[in-house]
Amino acid sequence: MAALMIQGCGSDVGKSLLVAGLCRLFTNRGMIVRPFKPQNMSNNAAVTQDGGEIGRAQALQAQACRTPATVDMNPVLLKPESDGVSQLIVRGQRIGRLGAAAYREPREHLLGIAVESFRSLQRTADLVLVEGAGSPAETNLRAHDIANMGFAQATGVPVVLAADIERGHAIAALVGAHAVLDAADRERIRGFVINKFRGDARLFADGLTTIERYTGWPSLGVVPWLPAAAWLPAEDAASLDTTAIRHDGSVRIGILRLPHIANFDDFDPLQHEPNLAVDYIQPGQPLPADLRLLIIPGSKATISDLQFLYDQGWHIDIAAHVRRGGRVLGICGGYQMLGRTIADPQGIEGTPRTLQGLGLLELDTVLTTKKVLRAVTGHLHDSAAAFSGYEMHLGITTGPDSRHPYLRFNDGSNDGAITANGRVAGCYVHGLLQHTEARQALLGSIGTTSAGHNHREAVDQALDRIGETLATTLDIDRLLAISQEATLPERVRQQLP
Repeated sequence: MAALMIQGCGSDVGKSLLVAGLCRLFTNRGMIVRPFKPQNMSNNAAVTQDGGEIGRAQALQAQACRTPATVDMNPVLLKPESDGVSQLIVRGQRIGRLGAAAYREPREHLLGIAVESFRSLQRTADLVLVEGAGSPAETNLRAHDIANMGFAQATGVPVVLAADIERGHAIAALVGAHAVLDAADRERIRGFVINKFRGDARLFADGLTTIERYTGWPSLGVVPWLPAAAWLPAEDAASLDTTAIRHDGSVRIGILRLPHIANFDDFDPLQHEPNLAVDYIQPGQPLPADLRLLIIPGSKATISDLQFLYDQGWHIDIAAHVRRGGRVLGICGGYQMLGRTIADPQGIEGTPRTLQGLGLLELDTVLTTKKVLRAVTGHLHDSAAAFSGYEMHLGITTGPDSRHPYLRFNDGSNDGAITANGRVAGCYVHGLLQHTEARQALLGSIGTTSAGHNHREAVDQALDRIGETLATTLDIDRLLAISQEATLPERVRQQLP
């Protein structure tokens, strides 16, 4: 079956976007396409239809293929926590915590799982589009690699290498990759793509010639800067590392930039509301006095990030914000922080301990090893405003304020809590604000109105525009021909049932 792998000259060069755009392009041409990433490292994740979790980028790529996301699309997911360790997710389920050094040990086992998931997708698709991670030129990682050339060599998948010209040194990145890769890995690369080009691509003709001369790889196209990408979720929290003020709206919302912020795509719809100015509050910055709403987001290391919040002095700012009549919304880990205590008796996040919460809700949380992963639908506590979303969390939260739930699920159960005056609320549900009615209700509670856009439809339209642009800027026929070169190594063939 046809397969093609997009690798990059570094992180954040646009691999996820290119794969998503190609998924939509080929799907719109009538092909059955599936996305795949053997190993991802991200705290932005999504719940799948088969009851697991995968990286947000692969969930978006599944949407681009107009198919439900499954755990086979991202069989190995590392979610960075505190203390230099990551939560290890294998085929959608939490296996445990893993340090960087210890990760080398299960490499062969995890590669086998990745290959098995990939073959499962191949059996149901005309084309599998594979996304690499980081860069194959990080040759110090090659011996234990399952995300780039290690996977490509194990499966016989041909590779296209992408470089980000927005950063500069695209020529050096591609020529340098050719120089440091060994012969077998160089031969697996069938061509290169220049991504994020601003201006007239003809001005880079000499650059393409230089790259081709030094590498022998053909150019497969120059992709322009894609404004439609602003509607797509970012996977890397590095995109939040500068204060982001969206629009010049008169109503200001702040989101705490926690070190282990997770699933921050929850707030993408707010950045497209013209009446709002949305700030990510950076470490070292006080909370602006004119905030109408402060959001405490999800976290992959809730206790560590709560301690960070205290260290920043934000707890003082938050108390003053509430006294002034400002509102606070906590999502998932942020919801847990709003309570009286967070206890980790089993050391799930490191050393067993209990930390005092912000005390804005009469609730207590105990972290547990069982992870809740499920899609949910319902409505907000005091209105008919509908929502759909998902839960993805460790921990059980109980207390007096749970008698005043923020959300009511369609199955009759409840979630979250809200104070009597409505100023402080929290819940475990991610994706809440991506639903138009729920977002309209939230903005109404802070004295403004929503533009009422359907965020999912807007994302879908953006994928169409990106696919159309790739169709005119990349050599699509050649990419398809390269994908047909995918082979199955004999040693892998022998292991298949």
